This record gives sequence, structure tokens and C-alpha cells, in this order.
Amino acid sequence: MNLLYHRISIKVHQARQMFYWAVTTLLLFCGNVCFAVPYEPSPEGFPKRLSRSESFLGIHFDFHANANDMRIGENVSAEMVNAVIDKVSPDYIQIDCKGHSGFSSYPTKVGNPAGGFVRDALQIWREVTAQRGVALYMHYSGVWDSQAVACHPEWAAINSDGQPDKEKTSVFGPYVDKLLIPQLKELRHQYGVDGFWIDGECWAAIPDYNPAVIEQFQKQTGISQIPQKPSEPYWYEWMSFHRRGFTTYLKHYVDTIHRECPGAEITSNWAYSSLMPEPVGVNLDFLSGDYTLQDSVRAANWQARCLRLQGKPWDLMAWGFSCSKENFSWQSTKTDEQLKREAAIVLAAGGGFQCYFTQCRDASVRLWQMEVMAEVARFCRQRQKFCHRSESVPEVALFYSTQAIYRKLPRLYHPHEFVIPIRGVLESIIDNQYHVDVLMEHHLQGQLGKYPLIVFPEWEYIEASLRSALLTYVQEGGNLLIIGPKSIEFFKDELGIASLDKSQKQIRWLFCQGKGAGLNTEMVYSQFLPEVQTIGSFEPDNQPASSGWPAASIRSLGKGQIAGIYANLGRSYFNETTTVMRDFVGDVIRRLLPQRQVEVFGSRSVQVMVNRVNLEGKDRLTVHLINMAGSHRDTNVCTFDEIQPIGPLTVHVRLAQKPQHIMLQPAGQILKFTYANGIAHVVLPRLDIYDILIIEE
Repeated sequence: MNLLYHRISIKVHQARQMFYWAVTTLLLFCGNVCFAVPYEPSPEGFPKRLSRSESFLGIHFDFHANANDMRIGENVSAEMVNAVIDKVSPDYIQIDCKGHSGFSSYPTKVGNPAGGFVRDALQIWREVTAQRGVALYMHYSGVWDSQAVACHPEWAAINSDGQPDKEKTSVFGPYVDKLLIPQLKELRHQYGVDGFWIDGECWAAIPDYNPAVIEQFQKQTGISQIPQKPSEPYWYEWMSFHRRGFTTYLKHYVDTIHRECPGAEITSNWAYSSLMPEPVGVNLDFLSGDYTLQDSVRAANWQARCLRLQGKPWDLMAWGFSCSKENFSWQSTKTDEQLKREAAIVLAAGGGFQCYFTQCRDASVRLWQMEVMAEVARFCRQRQKFCHRSESVPEVALFYSTQAIYRKLPRLYHPHEFVIPIRGVLESIIDNQYHVDVLMEHHLQGQLGKYPLIVFPEWEYIEASLRSALLTYVQEGGNLLIIGPKSIEFFKDELGIASLDKSQKQIRWLFCQGKGAGLNTEMVYSQFLPEVQTIGSFEPDNQPASSGWPAASIRSLGKGQIAGIYANLGRSYFNETTTVMRDFVGDVIRRLLPQRQVEVFGSRSVQVMVNRVNLEGKDRLTVHLINMAGSHRDTNVCTFDEIQPIGPLTVHVRLAQKPQHIMLQPAGQILKFTYANGIAHVVLPRLDIYDILIIEE
């Protein structure tokens, strides 16, 4: 009887909505009227939709509608949406509703609708996703809204030349209350969408030279001089004022939506990520970001580690296509093999994964691409329970300094070029197969003692309290690695440096273990106290042990050790990787951290991550092995369809006691192993893309 009632209620609901669509279409054809169908809640018995904290896998579609899009909805149908869900089985779908152009791809009553509508595509997406138990989120461009500022120049941020910006709204202005909040409420109340992924936010925000904003800054800070560029006095204070303004803007609309649209979940793209390295100060329901479409594996490595310790559910979005560096419109869909490895990076860090495909100009999607996504989805689902929401097992902590990066930025957020040095250091540690977390300043509180090694990479600013905390950490038994001439100056006494020359950029050859490689970067000559051990050398010619000086040093300090590398290696490693640089970094770390958690023999092309995860009520140690072979770093290769398997691999896992079982997942295969001297030795015959060792201790 309940089943019969459920089926009848669905049919009645569908018939009513079809009537609404028919009326909508008629009105639109009769005058391109902006008309939104009132949302009617789904009848009882529809499947429960997962919250974002419960979700693991999603698809993102957008097309940034504009005034020239006249046939929106023409090829959108329930059959199309059902086909997407049938092929991929996502937990949620995100679709376009307003892109950076500011035109809405649904018939809004409160915003600026796109050129024309054949039918209300959003209503179709909502109906089908509700019936199928799939959550529906909106891609909505926030700060970046070109049409809003065209219609209302008074909503725009004012540039330093006194002219309204043609793209970006002011976070101090009325836009948030006049358009953003009313439109999000419309989407929730009229369509019943489950939430919002607000794009074009922290990374798009710009300083506002509106006289009223300047007056507010002067009152708050007492600073009368308004800087125009980073080289001028008070730029840091000016940017900090705007960062506080952005946070206030963000908190205002998030709290309003939570209050007036109960149940709706919301995030701001890239908030509290590598782009905005701060403690989460706004009640966002989840964190999310879309990493770069090229060099995506390294981008995912960086972004995942910056999100995973922020204390919120999080996911990362891969771009499902790559393109020519010269022309964004020349898009090529990535292969499933390519996307699987990108997903592997995110999954191994414990996050959720979503993938972005563009919609056609009529808001329809290309179903052939869903065949690719279906393969990726199967790959992810096979590994979900072994990785999702797993916790990192501390080994190496790479310090990301908020204060140092904010003092260098020419814009509010989006450091991009300025984090290349730390990203290069990260890759050098990963390439030595250590498990590494990225810790921001607020993560260090109470966490220092958990990590046997902390790396301080090439920062040019440090607060006295942090310096003191790091030295206390070393005195109590920790290991600290300082990289780069400017960073070295903060710790020169503790490093045992007797004399330190002025650093300069020059070409030298880095030699380590009898092999050398050219290096063109800033470096410094140091002389040391007798008890300091030195490692490697910087030579004036491509010959070892000629007339060079030490490249690195290690000194005991209290119960711990402090080491220094006397050159900026990060940017060089990121842009011109050499095996000598890799092995040099590895040599220094091994001397600081001889007892590593996991060691892999048989290939250098294996990335290692070590986590703990709850499996069937039991806490398990998991070792994640990712095949990094191939051309994923080559930006001249847009797509590739083959990742060469590697193996056999011998994996050593350091354990306090002999494990009961070591199982290879997702294959479900129990592996033979030996155990001696606190190390389990296991052989993995072959690694295709991403496998997980489950250790039953």
C-alpha cells in the first residue's frame, strides 16, 4: 500500500510540475518573461539526500551564461539528467545558475536573467535529482559579477584610479544584500536546492578605494596615507583591512542563509584554503576548491594538504578537461586514467572528490563525457571506505606561514606565484616518499610535538613567539629543518653558524653523494662551529670537492637537532627538478629522521601517504601508494591515456608489534609478509594507479 501511495504521489507531483513547465514555456515564448516556478517540496518517500559532510563523490557543471544565450533549456530533459545519474551515481551534482558574467541561467525574478529560455532547466535538474536522492548545489559567482556592476556601478569596488571596477563588486557595498542574498533565497525557496558553491570569491576580491571605505580604514587604523601598490608604506595594513572586510561580508551572507534558509548548505570557493591560510572563522558547511586544469597532480597534492587539517568536511574539484595554454576554448576531455590519478591524490588525503565538465550553451551536458566520469566514479567508490575522512599519521610537517605570505601578496588572497617555493619543497619531500602534512600557523598550537620533523621553507618573516616555540620543540627532542638564506638568518646562532655572508643569486653546482646538478638561485656562504656536521657542497664548477662551501648542516640542540639548507631550493625544484636536488633533500631528512614510517623499494615513482581510518568500528593503519610515473607534469601534454604500472615493490612498514594481517585494497587480497626488528616487509607485485595497504595490528 505504501509503495502504491508513493508511486501515485510521484505521478501527481510530476504532472503538476509538467503543467508549471508548460506555462513557463508559453510565457517565455510570449515575451521572454523572467518567471521562476514555485518550488513544491518532494512528496514523502523520495530517497534521503546526503548532506555535504556525508558526501564523497560529485559532478560539477557550469557554463557562465551570458546575454547571447537565447535557447537555455532547449536540450535539457529528465532523460538527460537521469542518464547522468545512472552512469555516475554521484552523491551530489552542482550546476550553473550564475557565472562571472552575472547573467543567471534560470528565469530569476530578482537577478539578471540570461538572453532567453526555452524551458526552466533548473526545475528539471531539481525534480530528477530529488526523485533520485541526489543533492543539488548551485554554482553561483559572488564577488565577481560583471552584469551587476554594469547595472549598478555604485555596487562596484573602486580601483586606485577612482573608476568603478567592471567585474568585481565591493564587499563593503550593498550588492550582498541587494542581489546575492535575495537570489540565494530565491533558489532555495523557489527550487528547493540543497546548497550553494559560491565562486569568484576570496581569489577575486580586490581592494576598494571608495572614499567611504578609505574613511573607515583611516578611523580603524589611524593611518592617513593610502597605498596604491605593494611597494608603498602601509600596504600590509591596507590589505589586512580588506581581508577583515571580506570575512565580514562572507559571515554576513552565510549566517543569513543559515537563518532564513534552514537546511541549505553553503561554501565559498577556496575559503580557508591555501589561498586563504587562516583558521576557519565563518560557519561554512564545507570547504572546497577547483585546482588547476594542468599540472593537476601536483596542484592536488598541495591543495589537499592545505585543506585536510582545517576541521571541516572538504572536497577538491578536478577539471575534467585540459586545453591549449594559448586558447582556453580549445578544450580536450581528460581520460579516465588521467582523472583517476588526480582523484587518488585527493582520496589518499581523506577528502571528497568532484569533477568539472562544462555545460553546453543551452545548459545541457555532453553525455559521452559521463562515460569517462563513470569509470572514474567506479575507481573512487572501490576505495571510498578505506580513505574517506581518514586521519593523517604525523611524520613530516611543512610549515605554511600566513603572516609571511600575506606580507608579500599584491592582492588580498590567491598567492599563486608566491607559494611556488613552498610547493617545490613539498614536492621534494613527497618525491623522497615521506608522508607530509602542511601546517599553517594556527595548526601548530599543541601540534608541534606530534611531528618528528618540522620544515621551515624559505620564509622571510617570523614572529618571535613562533621562533621561540620552534626552538623549544627542538630542545625537547624535535627535528627542525630550515631552508633558504633569509630563513637561515632567523636561526643562525642555533644552527652553529660562525659567520654568514650576504646571500646572492648565482649559478653553482650542487653536489651530493658524488653527483652534481646545476643550480641558479639565491644562496649563502656559511662557516660553522666545530661541532656542526655539513652535508653536500655548492661548487663553482661541475666538479665535486673543488673550492665550494657546505650546502647543508646539522647540529644537535638540546634533545633534538636543527638543520639548515643554504639555498632557496623550492622554486628550482618546482620548475627544474633534478634527481640530485631530490636526493640531497632526502639525505638531509634521513639524517634527521632515520626511522621513517614507510619505505618503498623498487621504484622512486611511488607517492606514500599514511593514515588511520575507521573500518567496521575498528581503527586501522592504512598505507596509500600512488603511481606517479608518466607525463602529468608536462603542460605540453593535455591528455594521456596510459600510466605504466610499476613493480614489484617491497614495502617496509614500521610497527610496534607484528600485525595480524596486511591486506591489499581494493583487491581484497591478503598479502604474505615477514616481520623483524619492528618492521613488516611486504611485496606488492604491481602498482597500477592507487592501492592501499590495510594493516590489522
